[in-house]
Amino acid sequence: MDRNIRTVEDVLRLLDGLFASGGDRWTGGAAGWWDDFYAERDRPVPFFAAKPDENLVSYLDRGLVPRGRALDLGCGLGRNALLLAERGFEVDAVDLSPAALTVAEERARAAGLDVRFLHGDVFALAADTLRGPYRLIHDSGCFHHLPPHRRISHLALLERLLAPGGYFSLACFAAGRMGSEVSDADLYHAGSLGGGLACTPEALRHVFTGLEEIELRAMRPQPPGSALFGEPFLWTALFRRPVSGARDVHPRG
Repeated sequence: MDRNIRTVEDVLRLLDGLFASGGDRWTGGAAGWWDDFYAERDRPVPFFAAKPDENLVSYLDRGLVPRGRALDLGCGLGRNALLLAERGFEVDAVDLSPAALTVAEERARAAGLDVRFLHGDVFALAADTLRGPYRLIHDSGCFHHLPPHRRISHLALLERLLAPGGYFSLACFAAGRMGSEVSDADLYHAGSLGGGLACTPEALRHVFTGLEEIELRAMRPQPPGSALFGEPFLWTALFRRPVSGARDVHPRG
C-alpha cells in the first residue's frame, strides 16, 4: 500500500504515470524516443534544417527583445539557440536528447558560436544549473508536448527564471491546423497526448494570463529556399513579464 503523495511534485509525477510510456516526451525518460527521432538527420522534417523561427527573427529585427541572457527550451538541433548567440545573447539551451545536442554542438562549433548546451529535463535540472534570470525564454515545440498538469511546471519555471520585464517567446500547435484537440480531462482517460496538443489563442492567453501579450499570431509560412523556419500550423506568441507589482505568471481561476 503506497501513501507517498506529500508534495505538488509527487502529484505531478503520479499524473505523469497515467500516460503510456511510449507517449512520454516530456520527462528524462523520453531521451531514447527523441534520440531515435533525431537519428536520421536527412529525414524531411522541417525543423531539422538549421533555420531559426521566423517569429523569433522578427522580434529581434524589430528590437522587441533586448540582448541579455536567453534560455532555449527543447532546443533540438540548436537552430534558435545559434541565432540568439549570433545576435549577441548569452545562451543556455536545454534538450532531453543527447543525439540532438551532439548535432547542435557541432553546428555551434562550425559557426564559431558560444552556446552552453545542457542535457536533461529542464523542469528537473538543479536550481544552480541554469543561469537565470533570463531576459528571454524561447519555447519552440516544447509546450505542446506537455500534458495538462505539466503546465504547472512550465509556469513555475517562468516564475523562477524569467526576469522582471523579460520576454517569453512561444511556438506551438494551432487548433484546427495541427495537434490533438481532445479535452484536457479526456487526455487522462486516453492515456495519450496524440502526438502533441493543439491550442487556441484564447487558451494560450488563459494559461499565460499573468504575462503581458505583445503579439500572438500564426507563424508565417516561408517559401522554398528561405533562411527562416515558418509553418502555418503553429501559433507564435511573445509575452512580457511585468516589471513589478501585482501580477505573476500563474493562471488565475
